[in-house]
Amino acid sequence: MSKLKMIAMGATIAALTSTYAAASSFEKYGEVEGWNVFTDKAKMSCLIEKSDNMGNVVQMGLMEDRSIGYLGVFTTSKVEMKAGDKKAVAVLLGENLYFGEAKGMLGNEAMGLNGGYILTDSPQFVEDIAKQYTMIVFPEEAYSFVMDLTGTYKAIEMARKCNAEN
Repeated sequence: MSKLKMIAMGATIAALTSTYAAASSFEKYGEVEGWNVFTDKAKMSCLIEKSDNMGNVVQMGLMEDRSIGYLGVFTTSKVEMKAGDKKAVAVLLGENLYFGEAKGMLGNEAMGLNGGYILTDSPQFVEDIAKQYTMIVFPEEAYSFVMDLTGTYKAIEMARKCNAEN
């Protein structure tokens, strides 16, 4: 039986840019199991990022105060979500179904990346991300899609070490 949990929203999403934009505030910290770990010098925190062979990019990290995490998904596919849009989204991780609101934003315009971020303060969400191998995302107005989470446990551990050093 699925457990329902609400993703806590309440912070404004700061302007985050995919590493495809070669953001000057991002510095590579390391790499593990297909995930890149970056230090975001502007936010003084770390994030993990993975891209697939279809041009999709997943980012996970902490907001500046480190009490709220974010999960961002960008794609080169045509999506209905534009920068500034807010839409309901559900995320299935194992047996846990999380509900929240995604905020659309532009990733790297030159690469045609766009997508959205969700925020969470749920430790269970982070644990599920680390321990599951797939994540199914159900956007409000579009088709669902599956994201490969292989290697997230080690990537999150590396990001935690990175955050402890910053």
